[in-house]
Amino acid sequence: MEHEAVKGATGRAAGRGGTRTLWRRIREPLAQSRFVKNFIASLFAWFVRLIRITSPLVKGSTQVAGGAYAYLEPGIIALWHGQHLLTPAYYPKGRPLVAMVSRSADAELNALMIEKFGIEAVRGSGGRDSSRHLDKGGAKALIALKKALVAGKNVAMIADIPHGTPRDAGLGIVLLARLSGRPILPSAIATSRRKVLEKSWDKTTINLPFGRSAVIVGTPVFVPADADDAEMERKRQEVTASLNAATAEAYRLVDGDK
Repeated sequence: MEHEAVKGATGRAAGRGGTRTLWRRIREPLAQSRFVKNFIASLFAWFVRLIRITSPLVKGSTQVAGGAYAYLEPGIIALWHGQHLLTPAYYPKGRPLVAMVSRSADAELNALMIEKFGIEAVRGSGGRDSSRHLDKGGAKALIALKKALVAGKNVAMIADIPHGTPRDAGLGIVLLARLSGRPILPSAIATSRRKVLEKSWDKTTINLPFGRSAVIVGTPVFVPADADDAEMERKRQEVTASLNAATAEAYRLVDGDK
């Protein structure tokens, strides 16, 4: 009996090990499958649409759909890492938008998802702490965003540096404003129902449906074409302050008296 029990336990362990091995063999091809990536991106798009439909805007939200900021378009929409996931669902329909998305493998799903909303994705990272030290991909992305602005399209860009100091703007977005002559529009979206991933570097917020939502566009930031290093730093701090103020106001509106 003891021998049979040991044999049975060994068989079950082997079965579990075989299952894990099989999963490892199929996991990587699945992760590389364009079909699987598109399917997951479609699920994400469906989920953010559900949040938008079931989370009415609260009083005090910026009326972006009514063209309140039309006189500033085309503009550079500035967002914080971890707070930007709902942007495609809240962006007004019918207005062209080009968004910079990180070149990391993790961001590929985000690029596929925003394309399902008719938003064009440009891959790159433009948040470097020095405008003189943009990598090749970041420089190409900034050039593409400048061309989009010249063509009359709005652009969206994450203001803070990946895995840097969260909610502290880098110089990349300020450089784009200087090169293009277009204003930076610090923007924030918040929902009353959400889950904050406290252990993530940027405290990524997972928004949830069936609550309230708010959209705030903060004080625009203009960067002169002849801005020197000192002026660029002042404008970087101005973007940080305006975007943090917009974010705080969005959360104040959805949380009420909490």
